[in-house]
Amino acid sequence: MNDKKIRRIEEDIKQNVSQIIFRDIKDPRIDMLVSITNVELSNDKSHAKIYVSTMDKEKREQTVEGLNSAKGFIKRELGKILELRIMPELTFIADDSIEKSFELFDKIEKINKED
Repeated sequence: MNDKKIRRIEEDIKQNVSQIIFRDIKDPRIDMLVSITNVELSNDKSHAKIYVSTMDKEKREQTVEGLNSAKGFIKRELGKILELRIMPELTFIADDSIEKSFELFDKIEKINKED
């Protein structure tokens, strides 16, 4: 499969899933400050891993749980927007990369202040 096409579909999924979450999902488990950090689509386009992050560690797992319980609805809404022959199965995964980047930034700031 063409890598460029896969990357375009991943970006489309990322943008549209974000919009669906903010516009249509009302589950109290889902943190409203959720960010879709990455989407990995399999080469056969049958599976999509959607990495999500929140600023609050405690809410991250609840958010993933809420999103995974709403994945049927999200998949259906995504299918209405995207024109794909096969809609991938969605799996939401907790991602702590934003938290790690803040920690790294704090360490860099601390080192710069010491110099």
